[in-house]
Amino acid sequence: MLARMTLEKTTRPLTFLRRGQPVTVGNVPPDRTLLQVLREDLHCTGTKEGCGEGDCGACTVVIGEAVDGKLTYQAVNSCIKLAHSVDGMAVFTVEDLSSDSGEQHPSQEALVQCHGSQCGFCTPGFVMSLFGMYQRYIAPTLPTACGSLPPEGALAPRGGPSALGSGGKGITREQAQVDLSGNLCRCTGYRPILDAAQQMGSLPLPPGCGVDEAVTLAALKSIRPKDQAGDAYLRPATLRALLQARSSHPKAQIVAGCTDVGLWVTKMHKRFSQVLDVTAARELRRVETYPHHFAIGAAVNLTDAFAALVSEYPPLKTFAQRFAGLPVRNAGTLGGNVANGSPIGDAMPLLIALGANVVLMRWDRKRQQIAHRELRLEDLYTGYRTNVMKADELLCWIKVPRAVRPSPQSSPASGRGGKTGRPASEVSSIPLPLAGEDWGEGRTKEGQAFLRVYKISKRFDDDISAVCLAIHMSVAGGVVTQVSIGAGGVAATPVRACQTEAALLGQPWTADTVMAATATLRAEFKPISDMRASAHYRQTVLGNLLQRYWLESQGMQHINLESLNAATLEAMV
Repeated sequence: MLARMTLEKTTRPLTFLRRGQPVTVGNVPPDRTLLQVLREDLHCTGTKEGCGEGDCGACTVVIGEAVDGKLTYQAVNSCIKLAHSVDGMAVFTVEDLSSDSGEQHPSQEALVQCHGSQCGFCTPGFVMSLFGMYQRYIAPTLPTACGSLPPEGALAPRGGPSALGSGGKGITREQAQVDLSGNLCRCTGYRPILDAAQQMGSLPLPPGCGVDEAVTLAALKSIRPKDQAGDAYLRPATLRALLQARSSHPKAQIVAGCTDVGLWVTKMHKRFSQVLDVTAARELRRVETYPHHFAIGAAVNLTDAFAALVSEYPPLKTFAQRFAGLPVRNAGTLGGNVANGSPIGDAMPLLIALGANVVLMRWDRKRQQIAHRELRLEDLYTGYRTNVMKADELLCWIKVPRAVRPSPQSSPASGRGGKTGRPASEVSSIPLPLAGEDWGEGRTKEGQAFLRVYKISKRFDDDISAVCLAIHMSVAGGVVTQVSIGAGGVAATPVRACQTEAALLGQPWTADTVMAATATLRAEFKPISDMRASAHYRQTVLGNLLQRYWLESQGMQHINLESLNAATLEAMV
């Protein structure tokens, strides 16, 4: 009986906004999911329970959060998001979009007009992903600051403004595919849904369907949560408080986005009497840029972390978009992905190839100050999902070396050093070059640097890798002068291919060298067979990917995913 009472320990009431009004729910256990609260406690059954693991998107909701005085919107999977993680935020469900008089939001109306709903089970999730897109791309272009009120003199068929009628650019099909990557339609009805994504910007926004951001921001300020030492769900707002909480509660379950721990709750039925959430620590919510490296805080979500990586290493753009679906990237964190240490995690092979380090921190009670240590990322792991972190330590930063550019504008002397946030607007992409052109991210003292990372999975979008291989190489005078290779899915931990690196370093960059290194790479690891791939398949693919890297370096563009466009992918569905 005592053990059961411990498991059912609760925390302070949970409060968040819905339709601009605070909603408070009491007696919410720390391991209760947002989907459970919405469906079972608030009876918001429009949000559906599908896979229970963040794969299908039927449970998608949009979270609104105040960041630097502005309201940000992110679609997330409510089935694996712990309810208390939205304390003090705004939550938008499919029931919240239409006006009080029943007029539909453009994200809903577009699906109706484009016949985007078939069996209908996945439709609420698609609507919410479309709503998230609308708020990010279309709402800022509307000719009024308050979406719930039409502008003076506006002429729209249903009394509200439209984005395209005011000069808005709308949403491309390619962008729609990226943003809907976390939603699955079992009726294969993607074409009309993509049509709806493109059309909703041309539809008027009826009065009462928009978000009054000024009112919402004021309401969020009024419900800002405050941590209490005895809470079962702790979400400290500073790094110091976070490390002190870890020191005081070493057995609390750490979450940093919960995209993996959430499955322990929904699939393995684990219970946690106390949870420590790192995502509110403001110091860890930043990407800091220095002359020779940039540091990604453990609370930076995967969307923003990959934006920083792509900004520095443009060839990573396609890989970043294939790292899970957008709702998972919006909720999960790079720090959590690394600390979790899954052998099939996609980020770690890339970071190993880039030479990333991790910074572990703890609260030194004796000195009453923060202590830290730094080590190579590949040295973090000791075995399957085990690592060198002590009970009172947290992974707080991931330090990634910066790419060395050939142009002086991006050198440390150009003023890019120092602590500077990395906005997503800096994200860019470069096409694969023809033979002899600049194929990588820049020139180093060792020569021309080439970077590629390959994800092999059964589905193009929103799937876990069977094999992941990242290669970062410099070639000068036709000779390999530097190489680092990270691999996933081939061992108990993410690993560095040291033997293959040795087989390449100092050798001429030729087909013969690649052939010999391919044999070394296939022999270096002893992968297992599981539901995703056999051991033989994994070994074969490892070698094939190294050969693909060689072919791309010789100008064969058509074998790379960057050569595919939205029309090609749609035809393949």
